[in-house]
Amino acid sequence: MKKMAMLNVNSWEEHDLSGQNLKSLPRDLLTYVKSLDLQRNKLKRVIGISRFTHLTELNLSRNKIMEFSQEMQYLQRLEILYMNQNNIRSIPEGIFPHFTVLKFVKLSSNRLVKLPPDINQCTSITYLDLSRNCLQNIQPLIGLTKLKELLVEKNHLTELPPQLFQSSNCELTVCKATGNPLRCPPEEVCSGGVTDIQSYFHQMEKNPNTRSAWTVKTMFLGSSMAGKSTLCRSLREGKPVVVAVKDRTEGIEISQMYTEEVRFLFWDFAGQEEYYLTHHVFITPRALVILATDLASYSIVDPQSFNDQLWFWINNIQLRVPDSVVLLVGTHCDQCRDQEEVMEKKKDIEEKVKTMLENRRMVLKQQKKNLEENTDPSLFTDQVDELDCLLEYNLKVLDLVTLDCTKTEDIAKLKCHILMCIQSESMLLCSESILPKSYEEVEQAIHKLVALEQIPQHGIVLLDELSDLILNHVSLSRESLHSILRFLLRYLHRIGVIIWYEDINVLSDRVFIQPSFLISMFKSIVRHDLVQQLEEVSRDLLMQEGALVKQKFIWVDDLRCRGTLHNAAMRILVRRELEKLVEDDDDDDDDLIREVVGTKKEEGIILTLLQYFEVCLPTLVGSPLNPQAAEFIPGVKQWESARVAKRDPDGACLFPMYLKDDLIVSNKWGENKQDDLSVHVYILPEIPHGFFHRLIVKTCSLYATHWVGKEQSLFCCGNKLALVRQRTTDGDPFIEIRCRRPEKDEGKNL
Repeated sequence: MKKMAMLNVNSWEEHDLSGQNLKSLPRDLLTYVKSLDLQRNKLKRVIGISRFTHLTELNLSRNKIMEFSQEMQYLQRLEILYMNQNNIRSIPEGIFPHFTVLKFVKLSSNRLVKLPPDINQCTSITYLDLSRNCLQNIQPLIGLTKLKELLVEKNHLTELPPQLFQSSNCELTVCKATGNPLRCPPEEVCSGGVTDIQSYFHQMEKNPNTRSAWTVKTMFLGSSMAGKSTLCRSLREGKPVVVAVKDRTEGIEISQMYTEEVRFLFWDFAGQEEYYLTHHVFITPRALVILATDLASYSIVDPQSFNDQLWFWINNIQLRVPDSVVLLVGTHCDQCRDQEEVMEKKKDIEEKVKTMLENRRMVLKQQKKNLEENTDPSLFTDQVDELDCLLEYNLKVLDLVTLDCTKTEDIAKLKCHILMCIQSESMLLCSESILPKSYEEVEQAIHKLVALEQIPQHGIVLLDELSDLILNHVSLSRESLHSILRFLLRYLHRIGVIIWYEDINVLSDRVFIQPSFLISMFKSIVRHDLVQQLEEVSRDLLMQEGALVKQKFIWVDDLRCRGTLHNAAMRILVRRELEKLVEDDDDDDDDLIREVVGTKKEEGIILTLLQYFEVCLPTLVGSPLNPQAAEFIPGVKQWESARVAKRDPDGACLFPMYLKDDLIVSNKWGENKQDDLSVHVYILPEIPHGFFHRLIVKTCSLYATHWVGKEQSLFCCGNKLALVRQRTTDGDPFIEIRCRRPEKDEGKNL
């Protein structure tokens, strides 16, 4: 006998049938119900829904519905409709005109390719969520005069209709359209909200002489000595360029290349792990990634070779810049045995990349299925949503191009191939943006300010000061410039011309017109030979900081053994680099040094960025336990630490990337005990590289007493110890949290 669905009747007008594994609507359901919750079932169709003509609210989310039923037109009293997270591909005409009082519509996370042309006849809609679909245009929405909130994120939109934003009949207060390959208006305009979008279209109308700008940020990634710098410089020069080992990239090098069609912004990233862990400070979305692989050293039979040279990078590109296009380039072909070996390795790499991407997707789908089939799937809705996001990642890996960097013809062929890729993948790369004449005028004014040296050599300028300088070189009014400047800075940041950390409060009022200057400051601290750099610090530099030679040796020892870099040492290293870059006759040198490096009382720009992006952990002072701290309730509300700890500018910072072993942690923890409480947190399909590093930095900020190693850390609260470490067993990566029962005398020792 078929088990009847459990019916939770909150009242005679509300029925809750969520999470009942229903495959069809129950026949005995009361038809005069006003609110019906059918979410988290297995419905593919809603045959019989037309019987519920009294419905004002209907929730059909998280089912397997494939079609928007014609029966829906009879629900003419409907005010709220949830049909998100289904498999709906299209909506027939003749349905929405019958919804005369419908106000709230959520159709996100479906497979909609287009909208019905008569959806604009449902003029009562005030909220419409169409995000995470496959829509290519939203023209049918023109005419929804009462629409206040529109969500169209993560579709395939290249343009937004200007009629939706005309101030005469527009009630829109919220419009979210990020995650689309938008060219008109560009995505950076949309991220500023309705006001910025309206300003953009106003400028388009006012300045009809628009231009189509093709600019591509191109990031060169790959293992150390893979030939990234040779590749980058050879492309720029149009001929083979030999790069000596001593000239290899440290940190990031920036350059430009112009062709008739496209402006390239080349960002050449160093391959050493120390540099990799800071890449997220400078990486921006929707870029062309050229992943260099040394074919001469690549081994078909050694799985680690593929993991190190390719999968490590592809996996992390997918996590950091998922909407990118990756072009695989096989270098050092001239050092391979023959062409047969080159082609054999090319075939092996392409097959393995395809297999790994397919396996990753399969694992994610299986993980989502396991959560959805749980006895209470409502507990895992957040995880399912995150898995949906991972499955929507649109990383595209192109076939491998083999290259002999010693041949001019190979360089020319690669350049033509890259241009072809950009044109064919322009939607993914957002390489084309339609800009009003006024926007072009402002960008040119910024470049002119640099050329005329009206912006300091270091390129750090306050936002208000930059605005005043630009006004002297454009025909715009102050109000007009103010309305477009933030968008333009976002756009220039995304393509790599400038750096502007809009989301960091203490830095949002500054613009870095010369990114190379900021990167040089980073290189002074984050580098593979940092110990050697510290050892070479002169007595004169130590005296400027009020430090002794003896202290320098302490700094070197602390960095070697504990991964700790003293703030005084950081200030000296950054100051030394700064003095190389800034002219001696600059009257503002001292102020600049204080702003960038910081003082014993205040943090500088560099330390602020390192801490914001969780590259390092500052020492804390005055941080007792707070008995009034907010209770942590998982999934109920956002929890924030109530610690009153303050950073100690005269202290030190922990850089886990510089730790070489786990000896300190092992000595403090000792051997595992049988009565230890052990929890394994599995992160599938894999733990992102650098995740453990950032997890430890974040966790250490919550515990005053801690010991940190390369792959494990120990935290102490009172006389209780907790060990956190990253492990892999039988190929499954996990984070182990191991807690120890305190012994009577153990607290005294701690």
